[in-house]
Amino acid sequence: MTEELIVPPEDQGQRLDRWLAQRRPDLSRARIQTLLREGHITVENRSAKPSLRITPGLRIRLVLPPPRPPTLEPEPIPLDIRFEDDALLVLNKPAGLVVHPAAGHPRGTLVHALLHHCPALLGIGGEQRPGLVHRLDRDTSGLMVVAKTESALRSLQNQFKKREVQKVYLALAAGRPVPSSGRIETPIGRASWDRKRMSATPAKGKPAVTLYETVKRFPDWTLLRLRIETGRTHQIRVHLAHLGHPVAGDPLYARRHPPPLPFPIARQMLHAAELAFRHPETGQWLHFQASPPPDMQRLIEALEKAASPPTDPLPRPPSAQP
Repeated sequence: MTEELIVPPEDQGQRLDRWLAQRRPDLSRARIQTLLREGHITVENRSAKPSLRITPGLRIRLVLPPPRPPTLEPEPIPLDIRFEDDALLVLNKPAGLVVHPAAGHPRGTLVHALLHHCPALLGIGGEQRPGLVHRLDRDTSGLMVVAKTESALRSLQNQFKKREVQKVYLALAAGRPVPSSGRIETPIGRASWDRKRMSATPAKGKPAVTLYETVKRFPDWTLLRLRIETGRTHQIRVHLAHLGHPVAGDPLYARRHPPPLPFPIARQMLHAAELAFRHPETGQWLHFQASPPPDMQRLIEALEKAASPPTDPLPRPPSAQP
């Protein structure tokens, strides 16, 4: 498909990628930037950067290439789908499942499972991350929304960008935060000493806001309910560690000598428990909840049991006299 566009006088000075996204609402801005990089969009028959400031009269040529042969092989991995229609689906991701292919994880990801469940996702948004609006760390469980059309992807991305999506997590944190509820607002960026880690005191970082409140207190641990206003990489894990109360089992940010637990755990105790947003087509407000997975439930129950004061034994009746 080929389309010719001419910039009108009133659009003087706009960024090329933003202008195209307005003209072609069926294409996400990320998709337009990819098409520009690959030369499928030209300005006056020349390649152009997404940041180009357009001027009246420019002729812009858009050529949508045919779908590429799939490079991702669908895999029959079970999915816990909580809602699905023609525009999107909401699922409860298990801990241990990588969201998209990356170095060290070429197969067995959520993307492979999604393509098996819904082959039409291929090409929605990006080749390696079809339909993905956001992500969760491999060992974080919980709710995610996936777009099934370009227009749904664009709408959901805008809701995330404008901080209209509500995301609530449960985390088991070391110690007892004081105050018991509060706001953590520190920038997050890549740690200068370790590229795999993020830091709340970076040389350069992006604004990040996490709100927390105490759900249950145990002698050495606290179950927290957290709402994030931004979606930075490792945000909750970094913010709680910065506060001095890292997430239990966190391999990157936990204390060197954390408080004891009733039994060993194999991952960070962090769960995306609630997700709410507006349906991209109907505008209806959708709200989803997912209970913590069994391993987290067992740990919470064990901490509750350990924290309970021992019951005084009932007095024994006096022995009968002969």
